[in-house]
Amino acid sequence: MTFIELLLIAIALSMDAFAVSICYGIKNSRFNLRHTLIVALFFGFFQFLMPLIGWGLSSAAHKYIEAYDHWVAFFMLAGIGLKMTWDAVKEDNKDDDCGGLCTPEFMGYKTLLWLSIATSIDALAAGVTFGVMSGGIIFPCTVIGLTTFAFSFVGMKFGAKIGRFAGKKFAFLGGVVLVGIGIKILVEHLFFN
Repeated sequence: MTFIELLLIAIALSMDAFAVSICYGIKNSRFNLRHTLIVALFFGFFQFLMPLIGWGLSSAAHKYIEAYDHWVAFFMLAGIGLKMTWDAVKEDNKDDDCGGLCTPEFMGYKTLLWLSIATSIDALAAGVTFGVMSGGIIFPCTVIGLTTFAFSFVGMKFGAKIGRFAGKKFAFLGGVVLVGIGIKILVEHLFFN
């Protein structure tokens, strides 16, 4: 596999994390370098880790992983997306300048952990594929992790800019996008694999 092919795979795998980062940037609506780095590090680390785990499991577990990964990703993303949309429309949030979605602890590590896992499950399957190919695994994992870090950082910054202007409306839209990503993952695995 060439570096260009690996980079294209890394970009494709980082798109879900990129979209989720935009949603969370919108949700927060204020750019905060510390929070942005934390989100980017979580997403990048899990995109690095999951192919490594998949590679370790290799072809022996491929069918097991493939049978359930889309359901796990769907329920995680849909659940978090529905909560975001609910928070955006709740009546008691109407006086808040960002729809009640901006909290001092940002999103919480538990939510960030679940989102990191949900957006990196296809990287786990990609790692299984790397396991049946010759070559090392650390370099591909590093490229995938760094690419996801970069896309997540940019997504958070972009989302924060959008969120500043529309706050609650875009937070609702961001929740819908998360549900949509979950549905997309589910439909792709159920009907196009």
